[in-house]
Amino acid sequence: MAIADRPGFDQALRDGTTVRIRPIRPDDDERLLGMWDRTSAESRRLRFHGHYDLNVDTVVRFTHLDPDDEFGLVATLGRGDRERIVGVARFYIDPPGSNHAEFAALVEDDQQGRGVGTVLVRELARIAAERGVATLTGDVLANNNRMLRLIRELGLDHADSRDAQTVRSDLRLELGEEFLTVVDDADRRAARAALERFFSPASVAVVGASRDPASIGGMVFRHLLNGDFAGVAHPVNTDAAVIQSVRAVPRLSDLPEVPELVVVCVPAAAVADVVDEAGTLGVRAVVVISAGFAELGSAETDAGLAGVERQRELVDVATSHGMRLVGPNCMGVMNATAEVRLNATFSATFPSPGRVAFSSQSGALGLAVIDHVASRGLGLSTFVSVGNKADISGNDLLLYWEEDPHTDVVLLYLESFGNPRKFSRIARRVSRHKPIVVVKSGRTQAGERAASSHTAAISAGDVAVQALFRQAGIIRTDTLSELFDVATLLARQPLPRGNRVGIVTNAGGPGILAADALESNGLVVPSLSSDLRTALADHLPPEAGTANPVDLVASADADGYRHVLRTLGEAGEVDMLVVIVVPTGATPVDDIAAAVVEARDTIRADGVDDLPVLGVFMSAGGEPPALAAADIPTFAFPEDAARALGRVAAHADWRRTPLGRIVTPDDIDPEAARSVVERVLADADEVDPQELGADAVDPDELAGHELGADVGGRWLAPADAEAVLRAYGVARPRARLVASAAEAAATQQEWDIPVAVKVAAAIHKTDVGALALDLADPDAVADAVASMTTRLDEAGLGTHAGSWLVQEMVDGIEMVVGVNHDPSFGPLILTGLGGTLVELMRDVAVRITPVTDRDVDEMLDGLRMRPLLDGYRGSEPADVDALRDLLFRINAMVEDLPEITELDLNPVFVRPDGRGVVAVDVRLRVEPA
Repeated sequence: MAIADRPGFDQALRDGTTVRIRPIRPDDDERLLGMWDRTSAESRRLRFHGHYDLNVDTVVRFTHLDPDDEFGLVATLGRGDRERIVGVARFYIDPPGSNHAEFAALVEDDQQGRGVGTVLVRELARIAAERGVATLTGDVLANNNRMLRLIRELGLDHADSRDAQTVRSDLRLELGEEFLTVVDDADRRAARAALERFFSPASVAVVGASRDPASIGGMVFRHLLNGDFAGVAHPVNTDAAVIQSVRAVPRLSDLPEVPELVVVCVPAAAVADVVDEAGTLGVRAVVVISAGFAELGSAETDAGLAGVERQRELVDVATSHGMRLVGPNCMGVMNATAEVRLNATFSATFPSPGRVAFSSQSGALGLAVIDHVASRGLGLSTFVSVGNKADISGNDLLLYWEEDPHTDVVLLYLESFGNPRKFSRIARRVSRHKPIVVVKSGRTQAGERAASSHTAAISAGDVAVQALFRQAGIIRTDTLSELFDVATLLARQPLPRGNRVGIVTNAGGPGILAADALESNGLVVPSLSSDLRTALADHLPPEAGTANPVDLVASADADGYRHVLRTLGEAGEVDMLVVIVVPTGATPVDDIAAAVVEARDTIRADGVDDLPVLGVFMSAGGEPPALAAADIPTFAFPEDAARALGRVAAHADWRRTPLGRIVTPDDIDPEAARSVVERVLADADEVDPQELGADAVDPDELAGHELGADVGGRWLAPADAEAVLRAYGVARPRARLVASAAEAAATQQEWDIPVAVKVAAAIHKTDVGALALDLADPDAVADAVASMTTRLDEAGLGTHAGSWLVQEMVDGIEMVVGVNHDPSFGPLILTGLGGTLVELMRDVAVRITPVTDRDVDEMLDGLRMRPLLDGYRGSEPADVDALRDLLFRINAMVEDLPEITELDLNPVFVRPDGRGVVAVDVRLRVEPA
């Protein structure tokens, strides 16, 4: 799709509202003239450095652009006939065909100061860079302070030159980490400004508030009143004068003030009109609880419009006013902090204030979760049911919670992603100081089908999801119960400094179960030193065990627990303590609980404040009150505690480890590779790799594997694929394409080395016997080609027998390196055990690009076959550094060339240490980015 033909997008501004950014069009003449009429003479002078007359004759200069050398963007409010342009930015390449462009921007006066110009010029710079522009230059009058400040805030390196009248700013379009960080900061400010209106409104209007206690509108308004909301609550109902003892009005416009938040609980067909009225009044935040939108998919609604179309209309209405929207098809929002106490949901349960924030895509699940939170005494800071995520999404919420002083832990129930690459970037940053715990549905195909029908969105493949979570430091749990086990531990205990666990128990069996469960969850139950065991034994009966687990036996009393816990906690030999209590009648459970609290407090008073302590009280009585009051989590069984502790310890380890850096080899030639890709894509006709004699991994060789998806585009011919790999320094074996057995034999004789011969066609070579290895003389080569020709004829594949590839034999460990461009997650990079066993063994690791050196190391370390690389049973170690270098090169390739949709290097032979790696077979597919 041409850049000028791309659809627009809604961009959040620093005040929390939105504008639509889209390419300028030839039919924008009247809209641009309308903006000109609303713009002051001073703003015009600053833009054009003097007087300029924009009229019906001159406006075409700005709307009818040369697609080769010019591009323009507009910022708009409103939709359809009500759309109006409020800002415009444009560049033109000067001189034509160069990598330099001049730019300028103008924003109408009423919209200045909101960041409209900044988002326009940032997007203009991004598109200019995509078009190959390296430097974007703007001439700014020296007294145009707003524009000069805008340039400084873009996040781009720039060099200024001045004269008496003008500042000339040259922007270098290197959209690297600094640029992305500035954009992230701007997004975070916009999200905070927008969500403050949802979480801390001074006034709330419930449209559809009802006297019927069983209706959604009735419940939402009642819960708003009963929750001790610190602001003003307004009921809006067309038929009732009083709602739950509060005077009601028929329309929002009849209220004595403009509410800061509007909650909509009316039939779907009436929602857009309500939102339009709210926007006209100046409301900037609306929660639509009503259902009947995109969750219906293509099903027809009562009004005769598909749910998707109705949701699109709703979003258009909201964004035309710059409003932000939660929902539709949601259960509402909560702010449980003592200062606000907002319960704008249909949940009667309103948890106490806490340090945990929660977002759910499922409204019904949200109800259950809130009840569970309250029953555990966990407490909430804020809660959002995002529903269909038509506007406000998990990304916006993460940006808000990142700096929310009331939130320490973030919980998410996800069914789908809107922008997973942005989610990954935000989450990786947030997770460094606030844990994110996620339950993601759609692991299985059945789960994906259910999620899709519920949210009208297709869930991404779980392998990509798992890669995202791992790279971003997100704690993934399998069940909601585990989610709250982990959340309770995170909210009440510090992160551990290591993975060593001390177990204290009064029963041997549960202690053994705990040790097994802890180690199966990646933790260590270390042996204790002789000095520590002696210190433990000083206050214990002779029959007690002082190994780890420390078994106090059934007669254990409170003093024994107190002594052992304090001694273990202060010894420095463990990083976590698990206290197991089985009621035996020897000592009251409450006394033991009090001893646990006292020991924990003593340990902290002695300076050990990063030692998590948790209890396993295996009784029907549940959590002892003393532990609940002391914020010491309690579990019913050792396995539950072990799973939660394992997840938390792994997250703590991720946080301690540096994020890593992206490694870009110096000896690559992106421009050479790009020229090949652009030339291939310039030909509109599809190319058949078999006709070109392409040697490739069989097209379905990875069928069923996560990286095997065909996403369209075209396969590169062997020479083109070779050129791209050569540009990125990927080593390939000596090879020659031949047409006959005689030519193949002559090639082996010329090279005088063992060779492999295979049919140069995209078929299963090994399945049909079209691959011969280690042929050491010409006669063997000729015989092999003849035999393979016969087998191909017998299999009905004789048409492929006219093209053969002769390659030098390569030794080493067979690996696979692959890339697939997932439509949601972007490029995924894979490595693992390769060759013909890749499907059977499935010993692979996947990450989302760009990958860091840490990601690459974790990929290789996580493979079951890793011992083969290190030298298994006396074999020579493989060249792991060369394999790492290959992954860095492929990472750079797919980041530089987003047109690459699939790349399979299989096998890649990892040769003995110091001899490098060789990619034997290649399959490379591209499509327009």
